[in-house]
Amino acid sequence: MKKIILKKASEPQIKRIGYKIDYASALNAAQYEAVMHINGASLVIAGAGTGKTRTLIYRLARLVEDGVPPESILLLTFTRKASAEMLRRASILLDGRCERVSGGTFHSFALLTLRNKAEALGYETTFNVIDQSDSHDVLNLLRTRLKFDKTKRRFPRKETLLRIFNLSVNRCVAVEDVLEKDFPFFLDEFDKINLLLKNYESYKKQHNLMDYDDLLVNLLALLQNNDTIRKELNKKYNYVMVDEYQDTNRLQHEIIMHLGGDNQNIMAVGDDAQSIYSFRGADFLNIMTFPDAFETCKIFRIEENYRSTQPILDMTNLIIASAAYKYEKELFTRKVSGEKPMIISAMNEQQQSLFVVQQILELREQSIDLEDIAVLFRSGFLSFDLEIELSKANIPYRKFGGMKFMETAHIKDLLSYFKIMYNEYDAISWTRVLLLVEGIGSRTAMRIVDAISEKKLGLDGNVNATLIPKNRERIVALFNMLFSLKSSKKSIAEKAKILLEYYKPLLEKKYDDWQKRQKDLNMFLEIAERYRSMNDFLNDMAIEPPVESVADLGEESKEEEFLTISTIHSAKGLEWKVVLIIWALDGRFPASKSAESIDTLEEERRLFYVACTRAKERLYITYPTNIYDREQGVVLSKPSRFLDTIGEDTADRYMLEEFEQNEN
Repeated sequence: MKKIILKKASEPQIKRIGYKIDYASALNAAQYEAVMHINGASLVIAGAGTGKTRTLIYRLARLVEDGVPPESILLLTFTRKASAEMLRRASILLDGRCERVSGGTFHSFALLTLRNKAEALGYETTFNVIDQSDSHDVLNLLRTRLKFDKTKRRFPRKETLLRIFNLSVNRCVAVEDVLEKDFPFFLDEFDKINLLLKNYESYKKQHNLMDYDDLLVNLLALLQNNDTIRKELNKKYNYVMVDEYQDTNRLQHEIIMHLGGDNQNIMAVGDDAQSIYSFRGADFLNIMTFPDAFETCKIFRIEENYRSTQPILDMTNLIIASAAYKYEKELFTRKVSGEKPMIISAMNEQQQSLFVVQQILELREQSIDLEDIAVLFRSGFLSFDLEIELSKANIPYRKFGGMKFMETAHIKDLLSYFKIMYNEYDAISWTRVLLLVEGIGSRTAMRIVDAISEKKLGLDGNVNATLIPKNRERIVALFNMLFSLKSSKKSIAEKAKILLEYYKPLLEKKYDDWQKRQKDLNMFLEIAERYRSMNDFLNDMAIEPPVESVADLGEESKEEEFLTISTIHSAKGLEWKVVLIIWALDGRFPASKSAESIDTLEEERRLFYVACTRAKERLYITYPTNIYDREQGVVLSKPSRFLDTIGEDTADRYMLEEFEQNEN
């Protein structure tokens, strides 16, 4: 009998055609090689400032030009802004087909998948996503129910409990392992903590809720345990591209391995030297061991830097050359001229601050705008003295931070009504809106929520008032309003206007600064105008909400320019003409606790590298030689060990001296 051999459906047949884009001219040799890679696993090690995003954009466009259906390309990033910007630029580069590429964050991709597949895990597809503060509230409730708040020994607070559970999930290790490594003083409470975790998981399942970690956990569970769904996703996505792979946690790494399918068309892009988020669960080993996960994996190194001058790169190359674990690379640039970095020794903290202020004023006189200057530091508290001196010198500055829009209490209040309409068993949202009703306390709210969980009360238009202990008229009115809105065909914006009218008197009673908060609520209405689907609205509010709260901002400043002062973690991905790094001192940078293990010390080295590679034209590194210790008084300090290998041929070293006025 003759045989017919079927070709693999998962292996797209690429038809090479004449390219619209001249890739060879637009890219350097290393970028071009990565962009033209077709099938099989690949790892792109893209050093700081080497055009990582450009490489991803051109590769995406090249795949589309080769005839790969855009919908079958999955681009995963760490912010939705990053993926949207890449798709926008690819569309400008090629054409509108690139906008049809499936792009988003790990969490948004997980949410989108689970909205369709959650029933396979025992969830309803109308589950709500809870944020960190909601998780805190649930853990506090369960902690109280289990009477762990009344133990004779110290028991973790809600914030610490969530941190323990987050690390356990993101590292894919047992809670006991997290306690041993990070919270050894709570090891004796392991049984109680583990019981609380089980209760937390049960509570979320009972009320059809998922937290951010659950999105990744449940997506991985689908991929691991459901062959049909995994094969469906493998068939749907022929090419997977992942940005910032050094920042992935173990869960995300496992998800990527399963999404690769048989063809293993995964391109991971990142820089091992910029892996600095282990405190969030990121695992440095993911990028280091990525090639080992495949039979064959092509490694591309992109080393030409387009940001910094060569003198700055000479120093950063030396810093990372001493790393214990790394991919070998040597950054270079065509900007061969430029000033050598300066390492400045100050007598004390105040002298360090005065030098920074003096240097900023001099730079400004040299026509370098404040927006082009940044002062970076290891930890937020290290800038306190500097802030005093900046204010004295009348230098306006912005320090990275501030309340996020969705974390403000008034926006969480308003959104809770929408969450209830979508998932009427959301106990957290019910508790929040019930406590807003005058005369309702936590005990009454809990009894009503219990009745809802037991399906004795619900949004069915027929409220059994006898189950409501007090203030029945107001509570029945609330139920009826939500039932009416849920049942109506009104738009999201129209529902938001009705809810805002209901909420406004409550806002005025609850907050003294309600006029400021009203601005946020007006923004909420504007956002609601964009949506036609409750599902899309709640998805976006959960995964990638607006960032800034109007209520958190002060009066509009009349200043035209601002200096940036920032922790290094907040500065990653940004760049300035001039960067000043303060407190380059052993014990401060690296932080004293980091010396306890090689892994934490190496992450501190990478953090220092990230700080230095933010500078485009000038780099200043300062440290005080005498610091105050509460127990020992003033003590002599030692410069950061990361400066040990930096010789005079690489950086100029200076010692500050006080100005002495000549006597006449």
